[in-house]
Amino acid sequence: MKGLLVSTLALVLLLSIAEVRGSSPGPNCWKRREQGSTLEVFHVYSTCSPFRPAQATSWEESVLQMQTKDQARLLYLSSLVAKKSVVPIASGRQIVQSPTYIVRAQIGTPPQTLLLAMDTSNDAAWIPCEGCLGCSSTAFSPLKSTSYKPLPCSAPQCKQVPNPTCSGSACSFNMTYGSSSIAADLSQETLTLATDAIPAYTFGCIQKATGSSVPPQGLLGLGRGPLSLLSQTQNLYKSTFSYCLPSFKALNFSGSLRLGPVGQPIRIKYTPLLKNPRRSSLYYVNLVGIKVGRKTVDIPPSSLAFNPTTGAGTIIDSGTVFTRLVVPVYTAVRDEFRRRMGKAVVSSLGGFDTCYSVPITVPTITFMFTGMNVTLPQDNFLIHSSSSNLACLAIAAAPDNVNSVLNVIANLQQQNHRLLFDVPNSRLGVARETCS
Repeated sequence: MKGLLVSTLALVLLLSIAEVRGSSPGPNCWKRREQGSTLEVFHVYSTCSPFRPAQATSWEESVLQMQTKDQARLLYLSSLVAKKSVVPIASGRQIVQSPTYIVRAQIGTPPQTLLLAMDTSNDAAWIPCEGCLGCSSTAFSPLKSTSYKPLPCSAPQCKQVPNPTCSGSACSFNMTYGSSSIAADLSQETLTLATDAIPAYTFGCIQKATGSSVPPQGLLGLGRGPLSLLSQTQNLYKSTFSYCLPSFKALNFSGSLRLGPVGQPIRIKYTPLLKNPRRSSLYYVNLVGIKVGRKTVDIPPSSLAFNPTTGAGTIIDSGTVFTRLVVPVYTAVRDEFRRRMGKAVVSSLGGFDTCYSVPITVPTITFMFTGMNVTLPQDNFLIHSSSSNLACLAIAAAPDNVNSVLNVIANLQQQNHRLLFDVPNSRLGVARETCS
């Protein structure tokens, strides 16, 4: 059980921040579909990513590390919808800064290439800038760009960032995550995504970072807030995008991020997007039930209900790896899953309490939304160790030590599906697609 990291699961379960390695991605990376308004999407630990970990670890240790990091993500998301937006400390780190999928962007004139984390639950873009104290060696150099412009305190965007401050005439802001924080200058620059040049894109040019939470790469916010990519490019992309996330089993392959309404799938099932004025950037959907096999699980309706006042409900999130369900929902789903497994012996691994020795035959799991059902293949809800004969149900209960009102549909469950975010029509589309 102490073998090297060989399972596909373990490649994603190391979501602690890794030092950027000096080796560059392989020659065939980032070249296949970078055209039009479509970007390639790579897993952060794929062979095409410089952020993959330098050292391997055992599958079991990786699972435990992942559960700690994923729980931190849930703590962060729960804090966003709480009455007081205070982000709790979680082992000094937040998974919001350790995203799973990255895209390539070019910034400045002439362009400098950076890898940005794709995050649907954040708005602003943050980019480490040259001279930053505490940032990684990968940084944007404003001095080498003729189109860089710091924003003054009088700029309207200065009122849209957290904790704005003014030293001289420039607008700066500070953000804190647990024991980590960043200080950034609010700036504008030309951002190029695939072949689309976006002039005067507003972002945070990070000048100082403390703690272990700040990403070595930049962050591209795909939320719905005023400084998100969608808000800043409404004329270009019409607040519409889709992505297809590659499987963890295909770390040599890329998925895609398709920006704008052109080229989006026509045959796709939709469910309404719901709005929470308390946290308008999050993508809420109406999860009305869950099936295990053909049986609709008996779930208290209040555990699935959308409530803008408390923030309760279900969100789609690209930064959490494993789907988390509030305790009454998870318990009901788990118990029905175990019942369908009959006399098979149940074991546990960290926060996963429903594991079995393989080979096993498992029932399907279907998420039931308003207007559509999504039935998951086994690869989207069952994880296997290649170093042992263990397989676990890759769904867990939400943390019980915070305002645990969110059900989060995470990226493992989204893999090999095309998710279309059609904000003008307030709907989310889902269709099966081989993303790798």
